[in-house]
Amino acid sequence: MPEVSMDAVVALCKRRGFVFQSSEIYGGLASTWDYGPLGAELKRNVKNAWWKSVVQQRDDMEGLDAAILMHPAVWKASGHLDGFTDALVDCKGCKKRFRADHLPGQGAQRSCPECKAVIDLEKTPPRPFNLMLKTHLGAVEDESAATYMRPETAQGIFVNFLNVINSRHRKLPFGIAQIGKSFRNEITPGNFTFRTREFEQMEIEYFVRPEAADEAYHRWIAERRQWYLDLGMRPEKVRLRPHAADELAHYAQACTDIEYAFPFGWSELEGIANRRDFDLRQHAEHSGKDLTYFDQADGGQRFIPYVIEPSGGVDRAVLAFLADAYREEEVKGETRVVLGLHKELSPCKVAVLPLLKKRPELVEMAKKITSSFKKHFVVKYDDTAAIGKLYRRQDEIGTMYCVTVDVQSLDDGQVTVRYRDTMLQDRVAADRLFDYFQTKGLIGN
Repeated sequence: MPEVSMDAVVALCKRRGFVFQSSEIYGGLASTWDYGPLGAELKRNVKNAWWKSVVQQRDDMEGLDAAILMHPAVWKASGHLDGFTDALVDCKGCKKRFRADHLPGQGAQRSCPECKAVIDLEKTPPRPFNLMLKTHLGAVEDESAATYMRPETAQGIFVNFLNVINSRHRKLPFGIAQIGKSFRNEITPGNFTFRTREFEQMEIEYFVRPEAADEAYHRWIAERRQWYLDLGMRPEKVRLRPHAADELAHYAQACTDIEYAFPFGWSELEGIANRRDFDLRQHAEHSGKDLTYFDQADGGQRFIPYVIEPSGGVDRAVLAFLADAYREEEVKGETRVVLGLHKELSPCKVAVLPLLKKRPELVEMAKKITSSFKKHFVVKYDDTAAIGKLYRRQDEIGTMYCVTVDVQSLDDGQVTVRYRDTMLQDRVAADRLFDYFQTKGLIGN
């Protein structure tokens, strides 16, 4: 399959209503994006597939939805207030700031990515810049009212560790999962929705006995990689990259990234880290609360659990699924753009199309079929173009099946069902469509 370009993916997203530039009518706001009608459905489907996989289908997980705004002391304990920084340098030419490790060149002499001026790292050494977004609560904007937009969802899980144990009577090992927005004042966001200042995370904190941490770590790596493959991602586009010792976070014993071959290169989809007992120990020290786990089955032993953290980006996953599903094919001398999304992710499962919109009987039958499936999956009625153009439109947005109601349907009660990936067609009785789509896995048994 030919490699897809980033320009092709971005163009499709705008043309078909997956992703729009935020505040576009005002010139846009850099690196912020709005999910359009189809993008909102796709993003919701990705999150639902993740939640079903890691929470609803497991016996050892609980769900959580923690607040975005948290007590500032949380970020002091976690180390974000003091250590969540990037090393930045100032360009004296264009007066902009850049990450030192992103500057072109070697040694002390670097080049400004914007104005091409020479940046001497010896004369203009990098300075730490905190990535947290600051705001204020209440009517007075002074330091006593300062708080922060969370840079990760993980800390909301850690501060609720005891609440979950006490309310749900959990025993080790168990995990807490949540999906939510996070915010980082990134200096060099880019690559469409890959790196932004406002993003959404799918995060798990899995609590285990210290001696069981290594086995759990490797098990989660395998399970999280398989999740992407089960949803149709091509295996050759997915790889594991263990972190070297010199790139590990100070709290991590080990970390492995699941990377995807985006059009702009291999980049991280998700990281799985062994965070040891750092977070619970820090919050216990700073809050004064006892966050040890009491193991009645082991002679009343008390200890702080180790934590395995699979942490993925919703926006990155959506972008990867889009890039992976996009393909162009030559059909009868024309280019057919197809978004071959997995059935669980496809924003629209079925489109119902009357062959002639000027025949009221066809329109009535098509709308009746559409209405009959609305409670089972996303189904759309469309009569705004000729049938060939409607097929191409549905192919581009990833619709699994098209149901065409034609003149013959009025006589024999049958409709034509076309499958997106092969373009093969079946003639099916309209009153048997439920059974047909049930066999295709669109309706649960």
